[in-house]
Amino acid sequence: MAAKDPVESLTEEAVCPICLDFFTDPVILDCGHNFCRSCITQSWDREGRNSCPECREEFTDRTLRVNRALARLSEKARTLSLNRTEKESKLQCEEHQEELKLFCETDKKLICVICRDAREHRDHRFMPVKEAVQIYKEQVKSSFESLTEKESEIQKIEQEQKESISGVQEESHNLQSQITSQFAELHQILTDKEQRLLGDVREEEVKIVKSMEKNLQGIQENLKSIQEELSKLQEQTDHKNGLIFLKEEAGRKRR
Repeated sequence: MAAKDPVESLTEEAVCPICLDFFTDPVILDCGHNFCRSCITQSWDREGRNSCPECREEFTDRTLRVNRALARLSEKARTLSLNRTEKESKLQCEEHQEELKLFCETDKKLICVICRDAREHRDHRFMPVKEAVQIYKEQVKSSFESLTEKESEIQKIEQEQKESISGVQEESHNLQSQITSQFAELHQILTDKEQRLLGDVREEEVKIVKSMEKNLQGIQENLKSIQEELSKLQEQTDHKNGLIFLKEEAGRKRR
């Protein structure tokens, strides 16, 4: 396993476990753990109790002792980290380990002064990196302005399309409301007509049935009279005395 970078080890020791940044006004608790003053204070206020975020040990009061040694260590770690970042930000030639100070216009790549004299770059055009950056920034700026203008045009078209969609949706909703209203009116008209027709049918039914019931009553009365006559005829037919039968039949004929 590769040994840890000394700068990295120093950086880890100078980082607050709460904010994960270099200590600012570091303080040490009775348990031995260190935190930024503002970090531990906010942690206690948030949790409502005085406990160490690392080991969870609780304390009766908020005694915070300044850790000056850790403060100095944090400042050194911050300085080393900034210097290292600045150094790493300078690109170096992978082949010659020299700073890339030139830009080859022919190959469109960054090179060092040693690469410039190499055979592969013979008769190529070069310019300082700062000048190349300025030129390409101008090109990017021009492209940016062009794209910004195009973006504005497309946004305008987008807004118009959205407004068109909203217009179609609104028109559709209005049409749907009109259709619903018109069909509701038609439904009411049909319902009223249905009730009128049903009423006419019921009225006609009552009239016809009343007449037919009257006829029925006459039929029933006629039927009753016939049945009574049949009953009498049956009695006469069943009469054993022939003379009496003949007499009654002759009287009936006269009637």
